[in-house]
Amino acid sequence: MKPIRILAIDMDDTLLSSELSISPRTREAIKRTEQAGVIIVLASGRIPEAMDPYVRFLGLNTRPGYLISNNGALITESDTGNVVHESMLDHKTILTICDLAEQEGFPLQMYADNITYISRKNKYSDIDEKLTGLRQVVVENFRDLADFGCYKLIVPGEPELLSGVENLLRKNMQEKLGIFTSRKYFLQVSHGDSNKGAALSMIAGLKNISAEETMAIGDSMNDEAMIRWAGIGVAMANGDERLKKIADAVSEKTNDEDGVAEIIKKYILDK
Repeated sequence: MKPIRILAIDMDDTLLSSELSISPRTREAIKRTEQAGVIIVLASGRIPEAMDPYVRFLGLNTRPGYLISNNGALITESDTGNVVHESMLDHKTILTICDLAEQEGFPLQMYADNITYISRKNKYSDIDEKLTGLRQVVVENFRDLADFGCYKLIVPGEPELLSGVENLLRKNMQEKLGIFTSRKYFLQVSHGDSNKGAALSMIAGLKNISAEETMAIGDSMNDEAMIRWAGIGVAMANGDERLKKIADAVSEKTNDEDGVAEIIKKYILDK
């Protein structure tokens, strides 16, 4: 096995505990990994503003690294904030997604300017507010937001019902879309070329690093692409069972048991 030169880590339910914190042990493991010359990439469905407190806590804002946000629709340098790549949903696509979701009775949400814009209040957007710390704003005519474009749209709802919306989107949309579920009750829709795997591949290409020299850690199906692309893809013990079947390995510990620190020690620090 080639030495790991890039480590990509999902955030929610992977790097972050159930209390939305990073343990001192995991922080130290990441610091030691950087000192060993490994490039750290945080890969999240969150927007950059919702990643920022953790970026600063880890000190990644002062050292070269990368942030994959919006499920791969945006790549930025962690220390400079410079945009490396971005892919946005266009006006027509946003309106079509809005129509399909609304006719099925589902609310919608999107992010911009450190705010979560929602079509109507719902319990899942309230959960999202607690997770991200972003302020909610209810927009009376949500379709008007299509004029501004966005990196992704979210359809929140009961997990057992969201599969129907996903099927409708795949059936009716002519445009290629990236469709993922996260936390089971958020259906995330982004540009078809946007996923964490494609973003990780792009970063590796910039650094002339092969897939065999990368590791990715995640828990949800929006991590699937990077788990598949990386030379070593690791699913968390608390992760989606579908992802565990795809991954090269499954951690012995959960996100509440310093699972990321355990993986880093096993595959990088002890090598």
